Amino acid sequence: MAVYTQVSAEALAAFLARYDAGELVSAKGIAEGVENSNYLVETTRDRFILTLYEKRVDAGDLPYFMGLLDHLAGKGLPVPPAIKDRNGVEIQELEGRPACLIKFLSGVSLSHPTAPQAEAAGRAMADMHAAVADFTLDRPNSMGADTWQPLFGKCGRSLDQIAPGLYDDLGFAIERVVPAWSGDAFDRCAIHADLFPDNVLMLGDEVTGLIDFYFACTDIRVYDLAVMHSAWSFDATGRDYRPDIGDALTRGYASRFPLSPFEAAEFGKLASGACIRFALSRAWDWLNTPADALVMRKDPLAYVRRLKHYDPALVTRVA
Repeated sequence: MAVYTQVSAEALAAFLARYDAGELVSAKGIAEGVENSNYLVETTRDRFILTLYEKRVDAGDLPYFMGLLDHLAGKGLPVPPAIKDRNGVEIQELEGRPACLIKFLSGVSLSHPTAPQAEAAGRAMADMHAAVADFTLDRPNSMGADTWQPLFGKCGRSLDQIAPGLYDDLGFAIERVVPAWSGDAFDRCAIHADLFPDNVLMLGDEVTGLIDFYFACTDIRVYDLAVMHSAWSFDATGRDYRPDIGDALTRGYASRFPLSPFEAAEFGKLASGACIRFALSRAWDWLNTPADALVMRKDPLAYVRRLKHYDPALVTRVA
């Protein structure tokens, strides 16, 4: 459950009084997500999402995230910009945390997307990349390739508590992938960097929302597609690959951004990097989240198995 900070009805009512948003009717914590505290807020006028940014989100990054959402919304993309209060302020403080009141978008996130839904999501990512061609803000990737070795070192041999041989497999994968990471040879732009199925809202086969931009950054454009491919194209365990979903994502994306021969040749490496990134962050959380915490830990081995799919030579010890 992703509600780390409790908000009283009195504090929330006072918070809403800064806006032309109506009076508080109800507020319910949202269980999905792991980074921030989220509430579905209903007022006498509308529904909103209230987000309180927890310690893993640097308050100094919020102007970038809000600027990106404002830019995309201004281009007509289905993203949830923060709502400004009567004084034109987007980023507030509530219960000692930075907080924003965010536009509510209709739609549901999918646990088992179909190929037509995946193709629509791939097109939506391409539309997003086209829309940021004139976006001028910049943010380094806080989980980019230069962070993997340090995070691996922080996890250390404790990785073998998750699965015997995990330390050696991830260490070897990092040694192979990071030196070959040809970051300067690719197009770069603002990317989402975390467009899992639960960050895409859909009604039928139509994308109604792209949400949760709190890993957004400036990085390799096609890496964004590789992250999405690794997230959408497998079952939850990472054992079963669905080529129809992977092909549909790529087909949808290529309808606007066809992959160059170089990008196609390097795509497996980019996908392997995505797997290393998520295996490491999940492993860190697995090792450092208390057993009684209200947060559902995600299995890092699901991404080690994906890594083995993209490059079998990188994983030889973990089943």
